[in-house]
Amino acid sequence: MGLLETSGGAQAIMSRYFWRYLFLSLRPKQWTKNAFVFAAILFSRHLLDIPLLVRTIQVFVIFCLLSGGTYIINDLVDRERDRYHPRKKHRPIAAGLLAPLPAAAAAAITLAGSLAWAFALSWQVGLVSLAYALQTVAYSFYFKNMVLVDVFVVALGFVLRVAAGAAAVMVPVSAWLFITVILLALFLALCKRRHELLLLDNATDHRGILAEYSMGLLDQLIATVTSATVVVYAIYTFIGAARPQLMYTVPLVLFGICRYLYLTYHRQDGGEPESLVLKDKPLAATVLLWVAGCFAILYL
Repeated sequence: MGLLETSGGAQAIMSRYFWRYLFLSLRPKQWTKNAFVFAAILFSRHLLDIPLLVRTIQVFVIFCLLSGGTYIINDLVDRERDRYHPRKKHRPIAAGLLAPLPAAAAAAITLAGSLAWAFALSWQVGLVSLAYALQTVAYSFYFKNMVLVDVFVVALGFVLRVAAGAAAVMVPVSAWLFITVILLALFLALCKRRHELLLLDNATDHRGILAEYSMGLLDQLIATVTSATVVVYAIYTFIGAARPQLMYTVPLVLFGICRYLYLTYHRQDGGEPESLVLKDKPLAATVLLWVAGCFAILYL
C-alpha cells in the first residue's frame, strides 16, 4: 500500500514538473522576437484600430506557439550538441528532464493547433505561418549546417513575422521595411555567431557550422550589415514610410546599433539578443524611445 502511495505521489510530481519543463522548452524568453508582427500595424497607422489590434495580438500569440513548437523540435535535434554549451545544457531536453517522445508529441500538437488558429484567422495569415513553420523546421534539420545560409534563414523568420502581421491587418508593407528587417536580423544573427565562436571552448562541438566561420570573416560581415541597416532604414523613413518625419528616429537606431556593438565587442555579449535588449538599460531605453518616437510622429 505504501509503495503504491509513493508511486502515485511520484507520478503526480512528475506530471507537475512535466508541464513546467514543457513550458520552459517553449522558450518564453524568446517570444520578444515575435514583436515584429506589430511592425505593419504600427507603421500603417492602424495601431489604434481595436479590431485590427486584436487580430495582430492573435498573430503574436500564434507565432509564440509556432516558434515554441519549433524550438522543441530544434532542442530534440540538438540535444547531444547542446550538452557542450554552458547555458543550453540546462535546457529540459538536453538535461534529460523532458523525455524526447512526450516533447515531440507536444511540439506536434502545438504546431498543429497554432496553424489551425492561423488559417481560421485568414488564409493569408495561415500561409505565412505555415511558411514560417516549414522554414524553421527545415533550418533545424538542414539549413543550419550551411554556411551563411544559416543566418539568412534565421533572418527570413523575422521577415515572415512582419508579413504575418501585415496579412492580419491587410495592409501593404514597404519593400524598404522588409529589407531593413532582414538586415537587422542578419546583424543580430552574426553577432550571435561571433559570441559563440569567441566564448565557447568547443564551439564546433556545439554548432558544427562554426568551423566554417572565422572572427575576421564575422567582423567584416557585421561591419557590412551594420552600415547597410542604418542606410536602408534612413531611406525607408524618407521614401517608404507614412511620414518622412520618421527620419528623426534614425539617430536612435544608430545609437542602438552602436550600443549593441559595444556590448558584443567590449563586453563579449550578444549570445542572447532577446535577453540583452531587456537586461541592458541603455539599450532597453533606446528601444522604448524609438517606439515612443514612432508613435508620436505617426499618430500625434
